[in-house]
Amino acid sequence: MKSLIQKLLAGTLAFALPLTSAQAAEGMWTLDKLPLKKMQAQYGFAPDEAWTQHAQRSALRLAGGCSGSFISPEGLVMTNHHCVRECVQQLSNPQKNFVADGFYAKEQKDEVMCPTIELNRLDEISDVTARVKQATAGMSGADFSKAQKAEQSKIEAECVGDDKARTRCDVVELYHGGVYDLYKYHRFQDARLVFAPDEAIAFFGGDPDNFNFPRYDLDIGLLRAYEDGKPAKVADYFPFSKNGAEAGELTMVLGHPGSTQRQLTIAQLDRYRDLDLIPRLLLGSETRGTLNQYASENAEAARTSEDDRFGVENSLKALKGQLGALLDPAVFNFKRGQETELRGFVNSKPARKKKYGNAWDEIAQAQLAYATFETPYKFIERGNGFSSDYFRFARALVRGAMERNKPNGDRLREYTESALPTLTQRLFSDAPVYPALEKVTLAFSLTKLREYLGADDPFVHEVLAKESPDAMAKRLVDNTKLGDPAVRKALWDGGQAAIDASTDPFILLAKQVDPRARELRKRYENEVEAVEKKNAELLAQARFEKYGTSVYPDATFTLRLSYGEVKGWDEKGTPVPPFTQIAGTFERATGFDPFKQAAGVMAGCARPAEWRPAF
Repeated sequence: MKSLIQKLLAGTLAFALPLTSAQAAEGMWTLDKLPLKKMQAQYGFAPDEAWTQHAQRSALRLAGGCSGSFISPEGLVMTNHHCVRECVQQLSNPQKNFVADGFYAKEQKDEVMCPTIELNRLDEISDVTARVKQATAGMSGADFSKAQKAEQSKIEAECVGDDKARTRCDVVELYHGGVYDLYKYHRFQDARLVFAPDEAIAFFGGDPDNFNFPRYDLDIGLLRAYEDGKPAKVADYFPFSKNGAEAGELTMVLGHPGSTQRQLTIAQLDRYRDLDLIPRLLLGSETRGTLNQYASENAEAARTSEDDRFGVENSLKALKGQLGALLDPAVFNFKRGQETELRGFVNSKPARKKKYGNAWDEIAQAQLAYATFETPYKFIERGNGFSSDYFRFARALVRGAMERNKPNGDRLREYTESALPTLTQRLFSDAPVYPALEKVTLAFSLTKLREYLGADDPFVHEVLAKESPDAMAKRLVDNTKLGDPAVRKALWDGGQAAIDASTDPFILLAKQVDPRARELRKRYENEVEAVEKKNAELLAQARFEKYGTSVYPDATFTLRLSYGEVKGWDEKGTPVPPFTQIAGTFERATGFDPFKQAAGVMAGCARPAEWRPAF
């Protein structure tokens, strides 16, 4: 008998639960440039415009970093359990832990709004490459960076118009600047939790099984999109198949992959491995240890830190996989071969060499520049030295007051008019902040700030003065009022005058840190980012001349389609079937986490009929 999850999965094109194996034809294609001839030749099917539009408008992006899809005309949304996990924890309390026990809204009136989830449905894609490139023509460095960001902000503002509440527009860089597309989304900021299974079955197998197949968990979460206080009415959605998927069946999978780096140069990959990836793994491992130690103190510490610990574990697993690839000589030999081939094509004609030939060296020089300030940039501007929700609130308030006084095109990108609804949703949300946990994470990050920048660094002296990281964290957390959404709203509405008058210790810290942080950000944008983007555009043009658009762009957290057939494979002589069964949980169960069966779900593999989600 096929598993319940397979039957749920089969008709859902926009999001696949990891309990069937689909052997994909290599690619992550944007929906406006599908390889139709290749699909027709390989599978005898090429989506027409109506099919593509239906799929595009049935798929969803969770703005915080996940994929999902509409599965009913009443706005019901399916996604992974970990994608709703933050919401589940935010709705929990010491008396009711929905992460451990699960959540199910028996009726619509029982559905509860998630404080920080925003859903985005892609409605339109348009090419704005000419506008962006015209705005930066002949420029480099700071001028290039400023002009590009200003034009992107202008395009997004024109797209949004007067409907910020329901419209989101993003200028997306594809092929690392070879193409600029405008993605226009319908924004749903009222997303309510409908169903989340208990952790024991949602994450059965835990980290050992994470990112692997076969797997035997119920990795699902259900939300509902609301508009004007009522369930959203949607014309496009993916209904469930009553029969389920079959081996050999052609399967389309849509989602929003975060990022890939296939088109980076060798110099950029070296920098990413050595300056970004390895330090992130080291810091992440220490963070995991700190959080695990805190969680061991008592049940409430374990509950409140649960989502942070889950996030760190997930990140470490992904980052280890990336490091493994970048340490594999075969990967770099392949990349060097690609780069050598493109360089040969560029150098084969004097005109091409003059136009594109210096791009690799310019990018390599930018990596050397980054190495001279990457540590303070990460710890001061990127916030590694101030790991605290209170600090993030304070920075948003301090910068928001300053940026909103500027013309839209001159603002930091996260404070443009089109970006503000997402920012303010999190800033004003009533999601709980846990002071005890804040003291631990802030003290740890301040310790790392001092360690990485050095005890004699002038910035470290300015921030810590004579205090220890523990003492400073305790003082700030004990005296802040930023845990109250009403206080944050008043400071935001009060603008610069309210920020200037505030004596909140986190506001004072954010103001103290901001000049140095902005200096580092400006240096990164002008000396590294602008150089990379300008020369990546040139390399993209060279690739277009040689390969056209037969190569799909790197992932950019935008909607992509992969396709292939449902089939198993041979793993070192062992056949792996394309389906898993609920029975597999019994076979793998040990009685101990992470292979401990969820008592309610697994007892006879049944619960009362009224428990099952009504689609």
